Amino acid sequence: MSVRRAPRWSGAALRPALLAPALLVPVLLATVLLAGCSGGTASDPGGQTGSGAPGGSQARAAAGNPALDPGSSLGGHPAPDITLLNQFGQRMSLHQFRGKVVILAFVDSECTTVCPLTTVSMVEARQLLGAAGSKVQLLGVDANPHATSVADVMAYSRAHAMVNQWDFLTGTPAQLTAVWRAYNIAVQIQAGQIDHTPALLVIDPQGRERTIYLTQMNYASIGQAAQILATEAASLLPGHPRVASQRSLAHISGLGPSSSLTLPAVPGGAPGPVRLAPGRPHLVMFFATWLAETSDLRSRLLALNGYARAARNGQLPGLVAVDESAAEPSLATAGGYLKSLGQPLAYPVAADTNGRLADGYGVQDQPWFALVSDSGTIVWKHAGWLPVAALKTAARRA
Repeated sequence: MSVRRAPRWSGAALRPALLAPALLVPVLLATVLLAGCSGGTASDPGGQTGSGAPGGSQARAAAGNPALDPGSSLGGHPAPDITLLNQFGQRMSLHQFRGKVVILAFVDSECTTVCPLTTVSMVEARQLLGAAGSKVQLLGVDANPHATSVADVMAYSRAHAMVNQWDFLTGTPAQLTAVWRAYNIAVQIQAGQIDHTPALLVIDPQGRERTIYLTQMNYASIGQAAQILATEAASLLPGHPRVASQRSLAHISGLGPSSSLTLPAVPGGAPGPVRLAPGRPHLVMFFATWLAETSDLRSRLLALNGYARAARNGQLPGLVAVDESAAEPSLATAGGYLKSLGQPLAYPVAADTNGRLADGYGVQDQPWFALVSDSGTIVWKHAGWLPVAALKTAARRA
């Protein structure tokens, strides 16, 4: 089996990964790294794909795309059974979904990095199958040993509009550890941060493991990953239903701070077009509405009004907030959330509808701050919230 190396991610919680124990695919023993869920890292296997793998020029494009894992064959081994509780507290078992294709992901219930990309790709993959999507079961297993209650997996499901889209399973730490071991998922905690193998498996209607994918920390490739998942699922379903999307799997370049861009505004921010361009220093803050699950997002956004007022007085670089719409449940999510704040924001909010801005700015977590000099160079970046006073101090570096 050939091995692809995926890009490494950087962030506050990035560390070299531990190797997963006794992996089913032997080469993974030497290559799998963990993804930090508060800023992650991975170097992932790929190469040999399942029966639904793209062919011809698409296969070549996927193989040359460093932001996309085209999948690795698991050889059709029986999938270990799982019996845990879902987000409603109902006992669920993997075997009850025989006859369906199961897309199984290991997801940190408090993740702010790669896991939301995983779950968006799962949902989009099923949507691409149209009516045949009813024969695909989306399943998650909690990969956070510190947040294992039913309330924790329900909170993640609500934040990402997944409550009725999947079953997100959890259990006692001992039960979860047993499942992680059965599926060769490495989980570790360092300095309070969760690192885990960002694995997503496709299981056929006979309950056999077919393909493993490892999610990459890349926003623009979410739709491509969904297409690959949908193609694999379609190849395992009766009649091989058509996949609605046939987009190119070639690498999608990011749009960095040297680009001059006019972005769609999100209602609720300062009025007027949102423009990012070199020529004067500016501060960009990337966020997503699902951060409300793990932080007081309303207070954080409103507190930044104080920074915006100082910037208007010429004391600081101007602030632009960017909603990472590519990882939101819908393009309308951010506007609805900002409306619920009850008061307008004093700074503009733009939508990154295709993820290219986040990739160009090297976003590895949410929220993510990037201070850009007048020459269009990032001179400071930070993962996570900061008090406004500390943010002002950092912004004076521009």
